[in-house]
Amino acid sequence: MILLIPFSCSVIDTEKDRKDLHLLLDSWHLSAATADEDVFFGLMTEDCIYLGTDETEKWKRDELKEWSTEYFDRESAWSFTSFDREIYFSSDGKTAWFDEKLNTWMGVCRGSGVLLKTAEGWKLRQFNLAVLVPNDKIKGFIELVEGS
Repeated sequence: MILLIPFSCSVIDTEKDRKDLHLLLDSWHLSAATADEDVFFGLMTEDCIYLGTDETEKWKRDELKEWSTEYFDRESAWSFTSFDREIYFSSDGKTAWFDEKLNTWMGVCRGSGVLLKTAEGWKLRQFNLAVLVPNDKIKGFIELVEGS
C-alpha cells in the first residue's frame, strides 16, 4: 500500500502539511524497516536522488531500487528511526525540506531532504544520509578514512 497525501492547490495549510509530512517520512522509514519496496519507492518522485554515506552512493530512484533488491528481499532492508525532525516550507507551500537525526546501525546519522507537492500528493525528491562525527573525533576519523 502506498501512502500518498492528497492536497488542495487553493489553500496552503502548513500545519496540516507538516503533520502529513511527518507521517509520510515516518512511513517511508518504516517501509524500509519492513522491506516494503512498493511504499518506499512509491513515496519518491521518479527522478528522486538518494545520497548515501559512501561517496559512490548517489542514485536516482530506479537505480537505488535495482541496487537494493537484495535488501528488500529480506525481512528488513534497513532500519532508521527518526527523532528531532524539523520541516520547512517554501512561500508557495509546494516545496518542503527537512532535517532529522536518525538512530541507525551506524549510530546517530542525519537525514535531510526535499519534498514536492505533486498531483499525487507529497513525494520525496531528494534524501541525503550523513554519518555524524563529533568534532573532537574528526582527526581520528580522517586518519581512519585516509588509512583505508
